Amino acid sequence: MPLASTPAAQEEHHVDPDQLRRATLASSVGSALEYYDFYIYGLATALIFGPLFFGPLGDAGATIAAFGTYAVGFAARPIGGLVFGHLGDKVGRKSILIITIALMGGSSFLIGCLPTYAAAGMVGPVLLVVLRILQGLGAGAEQAGATVLISEFAPPRRRGFFASLPFVGIQLGTVLGAGTFALIALAPHEVLFGWLWRLPFLLGAILVLVAVWIRLKLKESPTFEVLEREDGEEPVKMGLGEALRTSRKNILIGIGLRMAENGNSSIYSALLLSFIGGMAVYKGQNPGPLGAVIAAVVSAIMVVVFGFLSDKYGRVRVYRFGALFQAIIALPAFYLLTLGQTWLVFVVMSAGIGIGVQAMLGPQCALLPELFGNTHRYTGVAMSREISAVLAGGIAPLLGASLLAVTGHAWWVVGGYSLVLSLITFATTFVTPETAGRSLTALEDAS
Repeated sequence: MPLASTPAAQEEHHVDPDQLRRATLASSVGSALEYYDFYIYGLATALIFGPLFFGPLGDAGATIAAFGTYAVGFAARPIGGLVFGHLGDKVGRKSILIITIALMGGSSFLIGCLPTYAAAGMVGPVLLVVLRILQGLGAGAEQAGATVLISEFAPPRRRGFFASLPFVGIQLGTVLGAGTFALIALAPHEVLFGWLWRLPFLLGAILVLVAVWIRLKLKESPTFEVLEREDGEEPVKMGLGEALRTSRKNILIGIGLRMAENGNSSIYSALLLSFIGGMAVYKGQNPGPLGAVIAAVVSAIMVVVFGFLSDKYGRVRVYRFGALFQAIIALPAFYLLTLGQTWLVFVVMSAGIGIGVQAMLGPQCALLPELFGNTHRYTGVAMSREISAVLAGGIAPLLGASLLAVTGHAWWVVGGYSLVLSLITFATTFVTPETAGRSLTALEDAS
């Protein structure tokens, strides 16, 4: 049944259509860059970085070491989320979002310039780790800031819909990243591993320049301006200290909600590619990159659909459906991958990413900002997103690759991992408050 209109939902602030469009575009380009980086790094980890940077460790060791650098970036994200999230609550969303996009995109560009192990020995792997950490620091606050920004500009009764629109940028970034790798993978092996792998990282600089230019023209969010006026009348505690004092429960809820969404996003993209690549049944071909493109197209539509549905039926109800769907398909999906049929790879990736993940991400875009009060929203969202990113998204490929190596590439290991993450989130939805239409000028958390 449709969600009843709440008093908070009717506290419509004045919406400047021009600034709403700019905020949507600014958030979308940032999301596109983050997930472009996410996919090109994940695909390069599964296909390229092992032999080029960790070759002396052998095939299995090089794969695990490469996924280790992938996990290091996620480990840096909570630090970036804490630092930049706190600053975003103190000095404003706009300036911090300019800094984070430049740090994230600049690091990705420099990865494309690195010397390999064959050219510079340990210098190459060490620099790869350093740049991955810097990339993680910027990404740690980028998506949280984009989520907060568009939610604070959007009209309350349609917040789920508008907050999900920038996440189409995620799918654009996925299509660009996975599509670029699908194309360069057609090149001869010596060309791909010689110089062509660098091209996706270097091209990311274009997205950085576009994102910075758009964000320079954006005004500060209306809810932060309200907070600044309140701060001028009497001191208001803001940022990290306030989040830790008042929001520990909602931060834990946010982490639980993200386990299935973020974890399965990594499992169905980076780890799935490694899983398929290790099976002889595919005869040396890996349909994963093309599958990621198809899944991204499906996701671009479905994330907005589920965001819209969360306005109509509630964030929690839609989110719970996504977690349950992901749990139901977990084991059958990865069994189907063992059959060696390319079309089944496309179906599994489209169902896992395009429906399961998006059914959670769609309502999450508005739900996480709505969980927290105005004085510490950026920090609360960043902590929820980035701690879960380490526990779910960052560890998933590393732990999954290790378990696959130990169990001789058993399909049930990956399916079981996906199932556990999905059940954690499903259980979390039963302690999550419904937040649809909540006023974002409120200083207290949702309860």
